[in-house]
Amino acid sequence: MTDQQRSGRQRRRPLPHLRAAAGAAVLAAALTGLAGCSDGPGGSSDQRSSTPDQLSGDPVTAVRSAADITGRTGSAHTATELVTESAEKKAVFTGSGGYDYVKRIGRLEVAVPPGAATTGKIVEVVLPGTVYLQNSGAKVPEGKWVKLDVRQLPDGNLVSSGATDPASAAGALRGAQKADLVGTETVGGVALKHYRGVLDLSKAADATGGRGGDGLRMAAQTFTVRDVPYDAWLDDQGRLHKVVEVFTFAGVAGSKEAKDQVKVTSTTSLTDFGKPVEAAEPATADIFATKPTESPK
Repeated sequence: MTDQQRSGRQRRRPLPHLRAAAGAAVLAAALTGLAGCSDGPGGSSDQRSSTPDQLSGDPVTAVRSAADITGRTGSAHTATELVTESAEKKAVFTGSGGYDYVKRIGRLEVAVPPGAATTGKIVEVVLPGTVYLQNSGAKVPEGKWVKLDVRQLPDGNLVSSGATDPASAAGALRGAQKADLVGTETVGGVALKHYRGVLDLSKAADATGGRGGDGLRMAAQTFTVRDVPYDAWLDDQGRLHKVVEVFTFAGVAGSKEAKDQVKVTSTTSLTDFGKPVEAAEPATADIFATKPTESPK
């Protein structure tokens, strides 16, 4: 990722700021030097209606509306995959969990690849603008959580914890600038419309608004490819069942050379709409407070 306060070519490290290509628990490096919509699907501007939702015939409108329509389902269970690729290494993170669109809170458990800075799973609890992380690094006592404002993370937590949370993945589609209908495909036994196009994270942040837009806005400032490619699969009601988004950032600070770019392919799948999701903020006593100059790694 770029560092606008430094100039010149920096020493090459696998995924600086994220370390994902090295198989690290990505957020460890993202936290280095900590100083110091509507808020997502189902946000305050999104009122429930007695009229059933229906997929729009206009591809751009259909894609942009997916986040709000999905939010009106109340909740969804999710499976995630995040693949990071650089000229040097490749790493794959997989996760599962769910998101409660009414309470605006989700929980994910992310399995880290071999060689990571942590073992087992990273547990993530997300709310608009805030993320809690457990098992995020060696300096954090076992069972404790780290609480972060997504504005503290260069990527806004879109990829730095090994997954893109369901609210952010869907919220990014509010910034769709182009959408083409690829065709109808069966995913998980359901006939879905497949759309492909590009999105603008800055516009997605503006459309989401509030704290829910903070992560998208941070990512827009960090990722080096402004037009983010995506594929989205929607049902006849306009609900989002699957989205693949491809993010790119500089593996060498400030570099725009192709060989220095890191590609992150994030896949989020949603199922069991309306099925209850267990997610709650950690108790205050379980939160580990880091000093302003240290990083929980």
